[in-house]
Amino acid sequence: MSIAIVVEGKNDKSRLRRLLSDEILILCTNGTLNTEKLERIKKQIGDRDVYLFTDNDPSGKRIRGVLRDAFPDAEQIYTRRGYAGVEGTPEEYVIQQLEKAGLDEYIRYPEPGPPMPEKQRF
Repeated sequence: MSIAIVVEGKNDKSRLRRLLSDEILILCTNGTLNTEKLERIKKQIGDRDVYLFTDNDPSGKRIRGVLRDAFPDAEQIYTRRGYAGVEGTPEEYVIQQLEKAGLDEYIRYPEPGPPMPEKQRF
């Protein structure tokens, strides 16, 4: 299965690129979509399965609406209101959303950090 995820900006793309295998095509709208940009994105996507992951703000919702019309069968991935867009969403939450979308096999799980030292008892 070949997959494309459409995000708004390069920082969103960078955030997802760290968490997803290179098999996944990640495309940016780079802001507001016009007909030319939309056609270019459609051409790049081809026959891939499409996932939309935009910010939970007025601009992101507007872009999601245009993309939803262009890709009616696309899967929707959401970030939580209050996070600073996809790029500002905590990694753990992004991973949960990718898992919820069924993309587990493509996720590059971060290496666990060093264990927390135990508190010393006196």
